[in-house]
Amino acid sequence: MEPAINLRRLRDLPDFEVADGYPDVRGWAVRGALGTALGTVSELLVDADAEQVRYLDAQFVGGPGPKRVLLPLHLASLDAEARSVFIPSLTAAAVAAYPAYAEELLTPAYAAAMRQALGEAPAGEVAGEPL
Repeated sequence: MEPAINLRRLRDLPDFEVADGYPDVRGWAVRGALGTALGTVSELLVDADAEQVRYLDAQFVGGPGPKRVLLPLHLASLDAEARSVFIPSLTAAAVAAYPAYAEELLTPAYAAAMRQALGEAPAGEVAGEPL
């Protein structure tokens, strides 16, 4: 069993800030495989022990209604000029299958559903990235 990650919202960590040279992507559009805007990044989830951003807390729009989700940062490509976060594996099917995030903790069940929706390998097979 993997050790739990101490995830915290960046806004709840007064001694933390986005590192110099990296953009603060809160408020940026989330775009999928076709470049279509699917939602907006609302917060950054930080692994407080490692002092690294691990997930983007985003709000998807459209579909049957808004949906709050977590997106693994290691899958994102950033475009500062367009103020957009691209997640190439986000397709219409992935968005429909994506689990809603309603907790402050990343549970193993949520992590597994997130990996499945994004077509990622099971836990332990993603080199260097704990989920």
